[in-house]
Amino acid sequence: MSSEAATTPMAPDSAAPSAAVIHPAWVRVTHWINALAVLMMIGSGWQVYDASPLFDFTFPPQIALGNWLAGALLWHFAAMWLLVVNGLVYLSLGIATGRFRKKLFPIRPREVMRDLSAALRGKLSHEDLSVYNAVQKLLYAGVLLAGIVIVLSGLSIWKPVQFWWLTDFFGGYNTARYVHFAAMTSIVAFLSVHIVLALIVPQSLRAMIFGR
Repeated sequence: MSSEAATTPMAPDSAAPSAAVIHPAWVRVTHWINALAVLMMIGSGWQVYDASPLFDFTFPPQIALGNWLAGALLWHFAAMWLLVVNGLVYLSLGIATGRFRKKLFPIRPREVMRDLSAALRGKLSHEDLSVYNAVQKLLYAGVLLAGIVIVLSGLSIWKPVQFWWLTDFFGGYNTARYVHFAAMTSIVAFLSVHIVLALIVPQSLRAMIFGR
């Protein structure tokens, strides 16, 4: 081997692939805005609920937002517009870019049961964060549906005269309140699981912050 060849410094590995982009910028921005809006709506919604409970319990004021009914309504309506506008941007880009089609579908019951069993046994792989397992597909698609239901049922409660047809669709004002509460409960349940999994698999949280 010649001395020139032996002493030539190694060039930077420019051929090495850069870290793959898992979440593009629009996904990350809309995700965190949605997270803020949803937390505001849940906290203020609990305060609104306490003013006229559907069940034999109320939410502790320490976890509610608004201090009283009028204050809670102001927070709730402000968060509602933030959620609706940002949610429409998210849904439009998700459909237009094909991200929903590629990431969330198809959802096959057999694969859901297989991945759920693996998750319960602690054997579900998280090596490739760019690919959702069947349980993730089901949960993400489900929370998108719950988000749509909670907005529509909320509109039917807020303006039952103007949106009478929407109120009728939900079975009347009182039934719409129960639908709204059920959608909220499903979103809170999703967030609880989502946060726990983000802590268990911290690289997924980093990917939602930095994209890679």
